[in-house]
Amino acid sequence: MSATEFSVWWWDELGLSYRDISSVDADTAVHAAKAITDRRAAREGRVQRVIITDGGDIIVFEWRHGAGVTWPPQNIEEIAQ
Repeated sequence: MSATEFSVWWWDELGLSYRDISSVDADTAVHAAKAITDRRAAREGRVQRVIITDGGDIIVFEWRHGAGVTWPPQNIEEIAQ
């Protein structure tokens, strides 16, 4: 996996998905995801979910409206459940 294999996706309140950016480095992906979750649309619930995926299409970060960051878990023991 190269250093520029991260993508950021988000979902609206209708369940439609949108690719925000792709083929970027991890730092760029994190900044993009944070920008999406900080938007007024996210605060109002029009953005329901934001994820970052790696080059293998594995979710490495997830945010959900009303729940905040759900992946990775705050407590490593949550992974085993």
